[in-house]
Amino acid sequence: MSTERTAVSTGGSTIDRFSVLLIAVAATLWATDAYFRNQLVSHLSATQIVVAEDALVSLFLLPVLIRSRGELNKLGARGWLAVAIIAAGAQALATILFTASFSIAAQHQLFAETFVLQQTQPLIAIVLAWIVLGERRRPWFWPAAAVAIAAVYMVLFASDPLSPVSALQNGRLEVGLLALGAAVLWASGTVLGRFALGSISFWSMTALRFTLAFPVLVIVVLAQSGLGGFGHYRVSDFVPNLLAIAIVPGLLALLLYYRALSKTPASLATIAEMAYPVAATLIASAPPPWGFNQPLYPVQVLGTALLLGVIVFLNWTREKAAPVVTRPLSVAEG
Repeated sequence: MSTERTAVSTGGSTIDRFSVLLIAVAATLWATDAYFRNQLVSHLSATQIVVAEDALVSLFLLPVLIRSRGELNKLGARGWLAVAIIAAGAQALATILFTASFSIAAQHQLFAETFVLQQTQPLIAIVLAWIVLGERRRPWFWPAAAVAIAAVYMVLFASDPLSPVSALQNGRLEVGLLALGAAVLWASGTVLGRFALGSISFWSMTALRFTLAFPVLVIVVLAQSGLGGFGHYRVSDFVPNLLAIAIVPGLLALLLYYRALSKTPASLATIAEMAYPVAATLIASAPPPWGFNQPLYPVQVLGTALLLGVIVFLNWTREKAAPVVTRPLSVAEG
């Protein structure tokens, strides 16, 4: 029996056995910010929302960093570089790039260009997992990944399947480059997160992601709006909206995500993460204030079912990741 199989069969944890499924659950939780974000976009920019969310989560996790400070010494130079790229890139800059791409696309009605290029993320993550982590997938993985990508395409472009072709033919270079930049940063976040979890606990990983991203986001807000950028918040913004964003798609989702990622190859995790755009699209079909009353097409239901089937299949047949020790917080205490 291989080391990977032994690691899973003796682990006994429900999270370990269903880690691919739980990454999809975490990705679905990311999409729940739509309801609370809808209440804020009238007077706050995307960056202002993200920096407030990041500040709240950093405050919640500050005790974790204090208690696990001894564990952080185990990261090493490459580990710290990985965490820094995750915090500055996947947590901060990727959101800004995607928002900028979406904003320019809105001016020219080229939404499909942003969405289709952002869906290169799993392909980029698979390549990075091969280069950085040395992951190799068995032959059955590739048709499963192709079905997953096709399923997401069915959900995103159900109303006009050829819209990405038209958008790319008549697209704007900056829209595509910004979307691709976000995809690269989010993909690198998956792979480098898997790498860092070999040295630190998922608690510490989550805490570092938010706390290191916070100063980057503050600098971005200052660059965009100066000190006045912090003057648009209202007391009513924090309860329940910003607090809910910080707790559900922020803190709880990332803790679950990193705990599950510690037992999941990055190339499988990136397929499970595709639950996020699917969930976001389905939420948009809900009536206000939850969504935007967008029509729900039968092909979107079929695409969702196909993606769920692929995720279940990957969890059932997955090549088990090399064991990553996820130390409980109590062990990480000084």
